[in-house]
Amino acid sequence: NYRQALVFLTGVHSVSDETYARREIQFLENLRQRLPDVLILEVFPYAATNQALTGQRFFAWFWRIALRLKQGHIPLAGVIINLRNGWQVVVSADKRYGPIYNQASARTIANSLQEHGYPFHSQIPVILIGYSGGGQIAIGSGQYLKHLIDAPVSVISLGGILSADPGLLELETLHHLYGEKDQLQHLGKIGFPGRWPLFSYSPWFQAQKKGIIKLISMGPIDHTGKNGYLDSKATLPDGRSFLEQTIDVVVDIVKRKKESTHS
Repeated sequence: NYRQALVFLTGVHSVSDETYARREIQFLENLRQRLPDVLILEVFPYAATNQALTGQRFFAWFWRIALRLKQGHIPLAGVIINLRNGWQVVVSADKRYGPIYNQASARTIANSLQEHGYPFHSQIPVILIGYSGGGQIAIGSGQYLKHLIDAPVSVISLGGILSADPGLLELETLHHLYGEKDQLQHLGKIGFPGRWPLFSYSPWFQAQKKGIIKLISMGPIDHTGKNGYLDSKATLPDGRSFLEQTIDVVVDIVKRKKESTHS
């Protein structure tokens, strides 16, 4: 029996519904060890059916080749994958097409939860962890997921590229973890006008005023790969690796939420 459910939405670098990234695998394994009473699963957030690029009927061959080339450290393959998935992030944030895309993403997450035994209408809290572009899809789909499963939904953004999505106001909380050296997470602040101080009435600033958004600095950390949030080799002054710090922060958020839910 579990008291919470946690769903990991991977970054734009992924082509598979199960991560091949060594660092992400280690991250999820550690979370499962530290949070044995939490249902932890992952969903591919860049396809409305949870069908990864390598599982698509017509172009699977192309993405399988791209994955092999990327694993062989061919830079162009990684760029192609990132551009394709990055476009889905833009669609999620778009005022015209975003609601349709985000509703489909929410349905995909809800179906995955149900397949893993999560009972709808149980009020068991769900936390979405959105890494990189997965952060935007998490906040975009969260409001629809909340109504589908009839339970509170929160988001942990791991270097997320976030817009001023109206769905922010439907979340319990958004914890945005950011590295001081992570320039990519600034794309949300720069690229989406709703996050510009000029538009202080936008959902982003409304959510800030309501205390929904909580910003957490992770120190001198970069976006991904070496010196990123999930780097198990780079260390902080206190001796912890960047990965260990990220796990500690996520576990602390999850446990504090559990305590507040049952207090």
